[in-house]
Amino acid sequence: MQLWRTFDEIVIPDGGTSVALGVFDGLHRGHRGLVDHAVGTGRELGASPVLVTFDPHPVEVVRPGTHPLVLTPLERRAELAGELGVDAVFALPFDTGMASWEPDEFIDRVLVRGLRSRSVTVGSNFSFGRRAAGTPETMRELCSERGIDVRVMDLLESGGEPVSSSRIRRLLSESDVAGAASILGRPHRVSGLVVHGAGRGGRDLGYPTANLDLAEYTAVPVDGVYAGWFTLLDDHEVDGSILPGRRYPAAISVGTNPTFGDAARSVEAFVLDESADLYGRVAAVDFVDHVRDMEKFSSVDELLVAMDRDVARTRAVLEVDAERH
Repeated sequence: MQLWRTFDEIVIPDGGTSVALGVFDGLHRGHRGLVDHAVGTGRELGASPVLVTFDPHPVEVVRPGTHPLVLTPLERRAELAGELGVDAVFALPFDTGMASWEPDEFIDRVLVRGLRSRSVTVGSNFSFGRRAAGTPETMRELCSERGIDVRVMDLLESGGEPVSSSRIRRLLSESDVAGAASILGRPHRVSGLVVHGAGRGGRDLGYPTANLDLAEYTAVPVDGVYAGWFTLLDDHEVDGSILPGRRYPAAISVGTNPTFGDAARSVEAFVLDESADLYGRVAAVDFVDHVRDMEKFSSVDELLVAMDRDVARTRAVLEVDAERH
């Protein structure tokens, strides 16, 4: 699976491309319908399925300072797209110049000359071009003139609401990571470098944690304790019992550790029944379910009792999750 970040990197096979076009943050269940259609159409036409997304998010370019929280970083988006059968991901280098293109210019530069598209699939809420003037109907008309087939797909609904990235962000802000997972089609993941935290987890509490340094704008669940899975993403040799690429049950703390008066917000994972030197390694945590809200305890002993309960609850949740999957 290829990831293209500029027009110069694009390599188009003789059969042209079948494009799924959108932001696709999260690559949730609704997005997958678009991608599946683009992949299927590509196979029928002998065209290469390509997912076209935007980097950075168009909202940040059009209204600086309003960047939405990111559910799925670009590299993870490309990884997931490859699992769905996409041959390449093109991250449009969105800037103020591109934001000024009229709808016909966008289609000519991106779909016609850039990707030699034979088919394009978009959602019914997709907009494009200067001041978002292009609608799905605009795309149908302009692409028809250029010999490109267009499929506009209705938004997927779940529980009476459209499946959307904004809905997932709202669920995370409400600690409902299980609800977010149900419409993502997988647990919500955050990843980053394991860095040194306050150091008291293993030294003072007997619960050593991996503290993740997250990229700016990462969508993190609201403060609390969660049950989830820990995975070491790089493949270097490990000093300890944790193997790269294998997921391990973990109790995950999100917040400022109010019992100790910490100011910085952190995401820390206590990997159950394992130990390893993970500093400087790249790791991910997948949030399965909410265990409890963040609390300030009156003593360390009270905190330790709560942490023991957290671990027991985490084991129970993840045993059920493992059986389901």
